[in-house]
Amino acid sequence: MEPHRPRTLIGVALMLAAMAVLPFLDVVAKMLGNQGMPILQIVWARMAFGALLTLPFTLQHGGIAAIRPDRPFYHALRATLLMAATFLFFSALKYLPIADALAIFFVQPLILTAISPVLLKERVGPRRWAAVAVGFIGTLIIIRPGFAEVNPGTFFALGAGAALAVYFAMTRRIAGQAPAMVTTFHTGLLGTLLITPFTILIWEPPTPAQWGLLFLIGFIAALGHYLIVRAYDHAEASLLAPLAYTEMVMATVVGWWFFGDFPDGWTFLGTAILIACATYISLRERKAQPPPDPKVA
Repeated sequence: MEPHRPRTLIGVALMLAAMAVLPFLDVVAKMLGNQGMPILQIVWARMAFGALLTLPFTLQHGGIAAIRPDRPFYHALRATLLMAATFLFFSALKYLPIADALAIFFVQPLILTAISPVLLKERVGPRRWAAVAVGFIGTLIIIRPGFAEVNPGTFFALGAGAALAVYFAMTRRIAGQAPAMVTTFHTGLLGTLLITPFTILIWEPPTPAQWGLLFLIGFIAALGHYLIVRAYDHAEASLLAPLAYTEMVMATVVGWWFFGDFPDGWTFLGTAILIACATYISLRERKAQPPPDPKVA
């Protein structure tokens, strides 16, 4: 085990770095939204500049031929789901602090567990179903229906979590068929092709500073995904998955620093329940996986 320990530590460090970087994407999106830029235009930048920045990885993998997706309709559907999740989450940021929106968005792994028997034909045992139920209670604590004012951002964040859950389910079905960065490029490319005609209809010419922020969104998204992919090259998915929730820490910090927002105690409690349930589900999935074949390198 000792020879693998440094690699595991590198994987953990890369995952923590990714979670420290990604909340800044939300900061930039919220800034642009507060300036009145259409959300669809911000989503376009996320897809277009993300595809541009992941293009070199694709060319390095397979040259010009690798640009063409092998399953264009499947990737187009995944791209649509990712754009829907991004659009809904960026819309939520217009109404909610970053940390609150992210806390509600954390319902995504619970939804993924709930839909996996249907979409992935995976067996979900009673313990994981119980974790989903308890996690739903955590979501209700954050939202507090009937006790807090109804906020449209709540529904946008829930919708974003649901759309991303289906996106991840579809991603699982093609896992291992191509390098992750190539798959990311195909998603960004097809997403850009799909969203551009609609973006033209609502396009508002950005200022030079806004162009910089739009590019920054694509850069942060590409960098964050690259760090995650590299993390999975060094450590097991079941070890890294719970670390994704450290994003909440940085989201709280940047939300307070840039916008003066800070979650209340109920949000922290609900988020803690969600994280605990999602971590438990991750550990149960790790136990449910068959042991690795020692003959496989």
